[in-house]
Order: sequence, then structure tokens, then C-alpha cells
Amino acid sequence: MRIDEQLRGKTPAFSFEFFPPRDDVGFWDLYRTIESLKPLTPTYVSVTYGAGGSTRRKTVELVQRIQRDLGMQAAAHITCVDADRNEIAAVLDDYKLAGIKNVLALRGDPQTGDETFQQTAGGFRYANELISFIRDRGDSFCIGAACYPEGHPESGSDQSDMDNLKRKVDAGVDFLITQLFFNNDDFLRFRDRATAAGIDVPIVAGIMPILSVNQVKRFTQMCGARIPGSLLHKIEAVEDDAEAVRHIGMYHSTQQCLALLDHDVTGIHFYTLNRSTATRAIFQLINASLTQGVSV
Repeated sequence: MRIDEQLRGKTPAFSFEFFPPRDDVGFWDLYRTIESLKPLTPTYVSVTYGAGGSTRRKTVELVQRIQRDLGMQAAAHITCVDADRNEIAAVLDDYKLAGIKNVLALRGDPQTGDETFQQTAGGFRYANELISFIRDRGDSFCIGAACYPEGHPESGSDQSDMDNLKRKVDAGVDFLITQLFFNNDDFLRFRDRATAAGIDVPIVAGIMPILSVNQVKRFTQMCGARIPGSLLHKIEAVEDDAEAVRHIGMYHSTQQCLALLDHDVTGIHFYTLNRSTATRAIFQLINASLTQGVSV
């Protein structure tokens, strides 16, 4: 089923994102982790896409197994990184043969050692070009793309960032997933601005539970997100106690998700970093609050 159709339903969507491990042992460990989420009946599970050929093959294999063997809806990433048009077309053909109906089309991050994104000869520089390419092939993929409530780190202004997003949507995007954020006001202001810009596709909120102080600082620095001062103070005060950091992070994510649902968010997408324990617990707390009125 297409994700955009599910996102337009009456109930909010919940999804989880994973990245494919490099070796077979890690692959099967992750497969079992994803299998453990099946009882939660997520709307879909997405799998990221590495720059290396072996990692790309594992993405194809993993999303195929998620759909075929686990009976869960899967979405596969595809990027512009280190690939020309022919290579991208071959990956899309693999997805199509595997029965994948949903893809997340992204420019991708600069490769290790590069400060800025480097366009591959014969490839694409921007995500909107990749999206147009997918649409022009005539494939019936449901296409998702990224958006940035606090602005893309390479964007010069909020307006240029929104203009870039509008180009992606106009190229053929069916739904959007935000970069991680920790302040709901940033998301709500962004959603209002997107609506004002004529963007009417579903926007899913991307949430990453904090599991490590150093880790979250690294991720926010990479993607241009910020940690609210009060939250940063709390986790830094206990940063030597991993369990305490984890509990603070889980509590913040749970409260964040409940507040987003109160503001009619279309869906919530959990960046799991291949660790399902925290996201499973958050999801169960949210579900208990929504269905049983349990105070969290």
C-alpha cells in the first residue's frame, strides 16, 4: 500500500527507521529487531541507503524481507550519493522487482572526508532532480522526501529553504518527513509556513529519542537541529549515567509526541539508530495514553 494513502487516514501513522548493517551477523540481528516491532503494527518501516554497493544491496534485501517475510510495509531510501543516472535507475528497478511501492528520495550527506556534497558525474546535485528523474521514468512509486523545521544547514535563509522544499514537492513528492527536532514550536511554525507556501502533502514529524549526550550533540551538529537549553542542561547533568540520560530522553520524546498528536500531526517517524528498545517503550506509552487514558 502507498504510504501517502495511509497518511491521509483518520488515525496518525507511526513508523520506524533503520540502517542496513555492513555484515551478515548485523543484518540478521537487525532483522530480528524489526521483527520484534511487528506486534506494534507500525504503518511502515524505512531502511536507509548507504553509499557503498554492498550496503545498497542489503537495503534492497532488507526491505524485500520486511515486506515478503514479515508482512510489514517497507519504504526504501535512495540518494544521489556516488551514483550516476544508470546506477540509480538500476536500484529503482531492483526496488520495483522486489515489490517496493514506497521510496524516500534524498540528496544524501557529503561522503566521509568531504565538507560539502560532491555531485557524481552523470548524477544529480539536488533531491528535486532525483525526484523528477523517478517521476519521468513512469514508475508508480510513492515518493517521500525530507524537510527541515529548523532549516537545512546549507540553506542561506528560511525563505530559500522553503523555496527548495517547494521545488521538491512540485517535482513529484507525495509526503514529507522532517529532520529530527526537539522543540515542537519549530515544527508547528514550519508546518504553517509550508501550508502558506502551497505545500499540501502530508508532513510527518521525525523524532529521535536521546540515548547518549555525545551522540545527540553529534547528530544535531550534523543536521542543523538544536537542543533546547533546559533539555540540554538535564542530560548534561547526568551524562555519566547512561540509564538516566536514556530515561530523560524517553520522557521528553513521549511528551513531545503526545503534544504533536494534540496538534493533529499526520504521523510520527522514529529515528531508531537500530535500537528498538527505547522507541518501542515510547510507542507503548503513547498508545497507553491514547487508548487507556494513562497519564505519562
